[in-house]
Amino acid sequence: MSQYYEPPTLQNMGLSLGKRTRLHRLLYQHGPGNGRMLVLPIDQGLEHGPMDFFANPDSKFPSFQYRLARDGGYSAIALHVGLAAKYHEQYAGEVPLILKINGKTSIPPDDEAFSSLAATVEDAVRLGADAVGYTLFVGSPMQDEDIAQLAEVRSECDLLGMPLIVWAYPRGEAVERKGGRDSFYAIDYAARVAQELGADVVKVNFPVIDPEKDKHTPEPYNKLVISAEEAFRQIVQSAGRTFVLVSGGGRMGDDELLQKAEAAMAAGATGLIFGRNMWQRTMDDALKMTERIKKIMLT
Repeated sequence: MSQYYEPPTLQNMGLSLGKRTRLHRLLYQHGPGNGRMLVLPIDQGLEHGPMDFFANPDSKFPSFQYRLARDGGYSAIALHVGLAAKYHEQYAGEVPLILKINGKTSIPPDDEAFSSLAATVEDAVRLGADAVGYTLFVGSPMQDEDIAQLAEVRSECDLLGMPLIVWAYPRGEAVERKGGRDSFYAIDYAARVAQELGADVVKVNFPVIDPEKDKHTPEPYNKLVISAEEAFRQIVQSAGRTFVLVSGGGRMGDDELLQKAEAAMAAGATGLIFGRNMWQRTMDDALKMTERIKKIMLT
């Protein structure tokens, strides 16, 4: 590893007092602690529709996720403004809030991906949030508008001392032609973009190494012989002084989920943001899996 690489800390990121205080709560006062972050997202109702809740009918009701976040000891819950306004009051002070302020439905094609603002940073302050979440589609034909919108959000975050978490997702036909959204190239690029544009935390997917698809990625990615874990280690370095969270994605088997958590943390992730893999379970099963995940995070 280069002598010039420095992992992000609350001391070296140039944070305002407000951002530093809120991130300290997420990293040290809630969840696993010790500088680790475990987030329970429930933005899928907007992004995917109600279909995700069929696997566990109780999960249709946000009180289920809030109870899981509280009793499981998560660092925060992440959701949109309507759910926060209706459900957060009961858990305020017990479950930190990350307010997702933009989003879209899954109905339009991903090639035209763009998430409009549905809330503001002021809404996040009013609701007692400790961070805002913003989805940026890197490589989409709409990325010019996306980056301009993000710049306004970042400015508001800086003004109000609110940490900015960027969901950095490669999307669009151009990305698919160059190896696909899950390639090392695409995720590495997305992580760097998030740092360049001022994210305090970036959420990315764990890369998938596919030799056939990787042939279509730009040099030098198309010539690399590399494991997914080593690729992710380099993605963390591309994020620089930006905390990195790894997305859980769609439901997977228990062993695969635990291996993903272990590989991500070993490669330098700050934390995990696992949603469907947690709340598509019964409450007892979800709490047990949460404890297993937290043990890995603190190893």
